[in-house]
Amino acid sequence: MILLRFLNNHFFVLLISFPILISLAGSGCSKKLPKYPEDHARFQRVVQAIKALEKAYVNRDASGFQELLLPLENLDLLETKVREDFATFSTIRVDLTIDRMVIDGDRISAYVSWQGNWERTPQEAPTQASGHGILLWSGNQVILLRGIEGDLPFAMTHRLNFSS
Repeated sequence: MILLRFLNNHFFVLLISFPILISLAGSGCSKKLPKYPEDHARFQRVVQAIKALEKAYVNRDASGFQELLLPLENLDLLETKVREDFATFSTIRVDLTIDRMVIDGDRISAYVSWQGNWERTPQEAPTQASGHGILLWSGNQVILLRGIEGDLPFAMTHRLNFSS
């Protein structure tokens, strides 16, 4: 009798629990698609452009850095200062973190925070710095940098008053 009551109670619990477990497992496996796939794809392209900019700077790749810039006069100065960083520092480590992004038509503002180390020679202690800034992008299919604002890691040679 006690055994029968025990089995009935457990059977009842299993009977109720089983459909709940099946529904949870089913909902956990489904992947939610973006509500606006074109906007999501564009957002992903901006993220990739920021990663490519960071990679080009860290790898001291002047042509890779330049490929991400719109041909604008204000960016020519940025490119010159970045090339001076490449000539001054043997090692550059920078980590850009996207804090938020605003996309308004063709204009994209990526608010970033960053931290990094710049080493002139392996024997010298690296210089550390961090800050916040805005990377201003333009484009839909091809995302290119159109400007910068704030405190960004580029042109560290001038910031630290090093001569190349």
